[in-house]
Amino acid sequence: MLAINFSPFPDLETERLLLRRVNTNDIKEIFELRSNPETMKYIPRPLVKTNEDALEHIAMIDTKIEANEGINWAITLKDNPKLIGVIGHYRIKPEHYRAEIGYMLLPEYHGKGIISEAVKEAVNYGFQIMKLHSIEAMIDPDNDASAKILEKNGFVREGHLKENEFFDGRFFDTLIYSLLNKY
Repeated sequence: MLAINFSPFPDLETERLLLRRVNTNDIKEIFELRSNPETMKYIPRPLVKTNEDALEHIAMIDTKIEANEGINWAITLKDNPKLIGVIGHYRIKPEHYRAEIGYMLLPEYHGKGIISEAVKEAVNYGFQIMKLHSIEAMIDPDNDASAKILEKNGFVREGHLKENEFFDGRFFDTLIYSLLNKY
């Protein structure tokens, strides 16, 4: 079975980005991401309503990292430490050498290739360091931008689950994308 250890926390670097640990100094940006109906449009989770909610979200991220159950990075531009998004490996299944990737980005940074660049680095980390065999992504069928990012990064659509998520009084479909380790 896969042995995962996120200590010490791995900062990652790309041409334009620094992926670092989310911390309490990021409360304003986490609040901005998670309280915005537009950025949460395709994520069936409750909106963050207070700074306390944002701090709880940051604490949840830390708990998963400390327990080696998941890892999230703050996406930042190299010349600015401000969090502009989050990317991570969720729902890690060590027994299957598989994890789910997820990401969010503040709207003013959309359309600049930032998420695609971060996905490439997070996928590389998943395969090279975590030794995953496969990475999946679960997205809303209406989230065309995310589908394009995944396909650009080599992910293949594997399935369409009908009404498999229940949130806010209704059922939602999910598309499953995955990428096999070719390293």
